[in-house]
Amino acid sequence: MRVFDSHIHMTSRTTDDYERMAAAGVRAVVEPAFWLGQPRTNPGSFADYFDALVGWEPFRASQFGIHHHATIALNPKEANDPRCRPVLDLLPRYLDKDGVVAVGEVGYDAMTPEEDEVFAAQLALALEHDLPALVHTPHRDKERGVERSLAVVAESGIDPARVTLDHLNEVTVARARDAGVWLGFSIYPDTKMSPPRMVEILRRYGLERVLVNSAADWGRSDPLLTVYTGEAMLAGGFTDDDVDRVLWRNPVEFYGQSGRLTLPETEAHGEQTGGTTRQATFAGNSILRGGS
Repeated sequence: MRVFDSHIHMTSRTTDDYERMAAAGVRAVVEPAFWLGQPRTNPGSFADYFDALVGWEPFRASQFGIHHHATIALNPKEANDPRCRPVLDLLPRYLDKDGVVAVGEVGYDAMTPEEDEVFAAQLALALEHDLPALVHTPHRDKERGVERSLAVVAESGIDPARVTLDHLNEVTVARARDAGVWLGFSIYPDTKMSPPRMVEILRRYGLERVLVNSAADWGRSDPLLTVYTGEAMLAGGFTDDDVDRVLWRNPVEFYGQSGRLTLPETEAHGEQTGGTTRQATFAGNSILRGGS
């Protein structure tokens, strides 16, 4: 089983986690910028954090053969703090970095007017930088949050096929699927999805445009829950190819739209990233670049 965890916060995890992940088949990750738990009080804190996401974490992951990518954004929770608003001016510098494969996490926490404004501004940056967008749906009042998120996505003009709505559940999956966005599911104890629930959703709604991630962070979480979901799929009657599609080929397809996805050559052959796939060599890796 090969696994691409499409949403995991490795800044919050130990080196032992990288070792466990590599041994279990995790070969690539995307780490979205998010709230660290402690409020940040100035844009310089974000600059240091973003520098770590595009510098230190890829190096740390590479020691275990894991290919690390990032998404960069002002997260929804801190969009409400006026001290953090100047971070929007920092983003273009980081959205041009090679390892940045999307704008995110953007979206809603408490669905405030401030979050509306920052969400729309960052979708505009995604369009300007030709990047996909990773949207965080709120933990409270999720059904209304998904509807509101989809409305902002539609107003922005971004192609829904270049947007993932993450942290979906049984209540919200059908609406997101009908809107044409990618469907993100976090396998996370207590507050989000479990492997058995995920298997039932896959059985009901199919494998198309589905991303399964661990969202592991500083809370009670487990970076191997993607692997356990794959095992639950096999136990539930899905094939090895089904598991590979959900846990590898789907995230390759979504993030490959950035043109910046780096993978081992042995993993990249034959993959499509929306249109014609072209391969280039950089530092011994294959770079998937989506063509027209």
